[in-house]
Amino acid sequence: MIKSIELVIFDCDGVLVDSERIAARVQVALGAELGWPLSEDEVVRRFIGRSHAAIREQIAERLGEETASVWHKRFELTHAEEVDAGLLPVDGLPEALDAIGLPTCVASSGSHEKMRHTLGRTGLYERFAGRIFSATEVARGKPAPDLFLYAAERMGVDPAACAVVEDSRPGVEAARAAGMRAFGYAGGLTPADRLAGADTVVFHDMRALPGLIHGI
Repeated sequence: MIKSIELVIFDCDGVLVDSERIAARVQVALGAELGWPLSEDEVVRRFIGRSHAAIREQIAERLGEETASVWHKRFELTHAEEVDAGLLPVDGLPEALDAIGLPTCVASSGSHEKMRHTLGRTGLYERFAGRIFSATEVARGKPAPDLFLYAAERMGVDPAACAVVEDSRPGVEAARAAGMRAFGYAGGLTPADRLAGADTVVFHDMRALPGLIHGI
């Protein structure tokens, strides 16, 4: 018997805050400058949904540790500047949060510092304060299930009673690996077909999420 959903776990970038477009734009610019030309699609496939450590490892393999360190520092600085210049919540997200009516938390590949900044900038931090979990707290980032299992444990909920809202392929793969139901938001940069899979509902408008979660 399928358990009722008791907890909704949200990714942060691209699900709560519309920051993935900023990140992709910055990564493309840095790649062109530092010696690894990347298209937006390549950035989405290689970087979106993965931890800073995993991204840095890819850059180091390609360009060396020194360049990876420069890239990482430049990304952090430029991303923060662009967030301050005009980051917004994902379209329809505040209304969706108001309508879900279930316990929620955040589980992101980003650091706590980054989430304090992005969620704070968009007025969402207080809605999740004390229920925010980062890949820096677990051994393996997405697509491994570690972060979502950790969030469920900290929230005291059986993984089978959890739903995950993600916008990246590593994210939905991590949710499925954790034995959770995945809701793949295709209103961002990742195409719908890359989110689709078993136990996964793909949707394009965040306002539809409450009805999907409650099976309406």
